[in-house]
Amino acid sequence: MSAAKSDLIPVSLLTGFLGSGKTTLLNHLVHQPAMRDTLVIINEFGEIGLDHLLVAHSEENVVVEMSSGCLCCTIRGDLQKTLKDAHWRFARNAQRQFNRVFIETTGLADPMPILHTLMADAELSQHYRLDGVIATIDAVNGMATLDEHQEAVRQAAVADRLLLTKTDLADAAQVAALRQRLAAINPGAAQTAILNGAVEADTLFDLGLFRAEGKSLDVQKWLNEEAYKEKGDHDHDHHHGHAHAHHDHDHGNDRGQDAHDVNRHDDRIRAFCFTFDKPIDPAMFEEWLTLLMSLKGGDMLRLKGILNLAGHSGPTVIHGVQHIFHPTIELPAWPSEDHSTRIVFITRDIDKALIEKTFDAFMRTQLQIDQASAAW
Repeated sequence: MSAAKSDLIPVSLLTGFLGSGKTTLLNHLVHQPAMRDTLVIINEFGEIGLDHLLVAHSEENVVVEMSSGCLCCTIRGDLQKTLKDAHWRFARNAQRQFNRVFIETTGLADPMPILHTLMADAELSQHYRLDGVIATIDAVNGMATLDEHQEAVRQAAVADRLLLTKTDLADAAQVAALRQRLAAINPGAAQTAILNGAVEADTLFDLGLFRAEGKSLDVQKWLNEEAYKEKGDHDHDHHHGHAHAHHDHDHGNDRGQDAHDVNRHDDRIRAFCFTFDKPIDPAMFEEWLTLLMSLKGGDMLRLKGILNLAGHSGPTVIHGVQHIFHPTIELPAWPSEDHSTRIVFITRDIDKALIEKTFDAFMRTQLQIDQASAAW
């Protein structure tokens, strides 16, 4: 199963609020050799220069073949149709011209619908897989943008990589405050400062579970649970079967402010890693997750984890955005000696207490069932 998943075309999603530098970034990326055989889907060409480029036309899209060998097209119509048609529309001699897709969203776009499209459409899932979400953040106006626009917060919250732009125009205190705030919103996303859009394209690839080269898996890097821990973390709630959550960035909750509240802003985002040491009954886990999704699915911004399910020799990988989930993937072996269940949650207005409370309730029910079965 893992090899088949690796063969799917990786899709990178570039998001970021208006004026955050997406177009400048793309202008650098499309000329790089690492972007060869990449289909870049953008809303409009804007500042991307068209001089000394070979321009071709198709029925619904304007296609630009860059000197680097990547293809750029504008979306005229919906993304879903563009991706479905891409195999034949961007082909020569019946051979597809691209092996990777890079999508730029509009600055006002909530990335969730696009992620839903990639994960939930049965036809698309036969050809594509999400590789990663990249978000640009303006270091000068980023704090104000996050204050005023929930779309910007959601863009940062679901990203796998955060690119800080215009850091040369912001003072050190501004940049430090923004970095701290972004780390609270999304501790698992690496932050990189870039100047004038200059970044190596290949550093933005392979952010997902699968590596394009070698068809290998990198579960530990993808899950990045260490990012949700901190030195001297006192917030470990060991209870009922050793379930606990690390590094809950729980701003503005009813427990009052603590050391994790690094500023006065309440972005309503909670990020933590839930772990459980013992094998979990698969049916119980599915019922628990179904309950969470039915009650709070819209506020489960992103969820990814590695599960120790009873009766399975290897781990099971899950990945969801709100109420939409990729089909689970069974791995042939554990990536390390740690065989505990680990699930990273990035939520809106849901703290770890609710997760733990509902999980405990299901575990107690399962224990009662097991005891009753043993008595019979």
